[in-house]
Amino acid sequence: MTSELLYQIALSRIPQIGVVNARRLVSYTSSVEAIFRAKSSELQKIPHIGPVITQAILHQNVLAEAEAIVEACIKENIKVLFYLDDAYPNRLKHIYDAPIILYYSGSIDLNQDRFLAVVGTRKATDYGRHTTKSLVEQSVGSQAIFVSGLAYGIDIEVHRTCMEHQIANIAVLAGGFQHIYPAKHRKYLEALVANGGILSEHPLHQKPDPRFFPLRNRIIAGMTDATLVVEAAEKGGALITADYANNYHREVFAVPGNLDKIFSEGCNRLIQKNKAIIYTDFGALCQQMNWVHAGHQIKSSKSLNWSRLTENETEIMALLAQNGPTGLDTIAWKVQKKVTDIAITLLNLEFQGLIKALPGYVYRLKN
Repeated sequence: MTSELLYQIALSRIPQIGVVNARRLVSYTSSVEAIFRAKSSELQKIPHIGPVITQAILHQNVLAEAEAIVEACIKENIKVLFYLDDAYPNRLKHIYDAPIILYYSGSIDLNQDRFLAVVGTRKATDYGRHTTKSLVEQSVGSQAIFVSGLAYGIDIEVHRTCMEHQIANIAVLAGGFQHIYPAKHRKYLEALVANGGILSEHPLHQKPDPRFFPLRNRIIAGMTDATLVVEAAEKGGALITADYANNYHREVFAVPGNLDKIFSEGCNRLIQKNKAIIYTDFGALCQQMNWVHAGHQIKSSKSLNWSRLTENETEIMALLAQNGPTGLDTIAWKVQKKVTDIAITLLNLEFQGLIKALPGYVYRLKN
């Protein structure tokens, strides 16, 4: 681990800095180490970096903590991913509130195709557990990688079924690796790491805290292509994850349930308000996500007439011609423009009959 990593971890541990300001500091300096070597006057010229954050940086109290974290990660063979690293999840890195640091122990690449979040109530019914087990079993051979939160109920049913069928799955934690919650699920860690991985934005020693759980849900929603809610009451963590997914322009699915059951209210409401697509079976979900035809080849860019396109339209067309079907957030990240601006350009291209919108906010050149 490099000295730059020490400063990257230290940056994430500055009290009250927030991920947005942390990114802002990085964008205004030549390196993360340069942030800690800057003068007070230089730091306070950076927008939104006031005296409180400046003093926290100058005192450098976080460096000692960062050193201890680095040593612990080396000892436990934990990977530390900075948001600019290639190994950091691409789906997550361009989201405005993504963590700048992730701690990861696992056996799979976090940038593979087809990541699906499956979440639900901790008080799962027999119907919810059966549906969860069935959907995971139906996914065998699909190369889908499941992501959940290792909680009671639906989450642990996802992980257990994945491990039973040797399907890759990731558990995202609301604390450090040394404080698994619930504690009785610690017994699954070895199998999780061997057959997928565990991920957290918190260092190993950090205990779970109630405020960390909603933040954990943004990672689950942000690092996946879609979120499936199996069971949820009218309020709960699963619906928070669905809200994040909708805000991140990711597809949301919900399993319909009995009208008189409390843990079907959340899913039924998502469907009723057009915030989720009704889930019927895994095959239909794959078709909706265009996973069935993921290898479809598009026409070469040489055969396309782009003479009337704007500069922004040409840039997007070239990207789609090179990469094939591409998600909205990935397009925005690669061309370094706001999602809202890209969405307007994509709509114009669609009206011109040059591209086709696919389920899950994915776009490709029209045949």
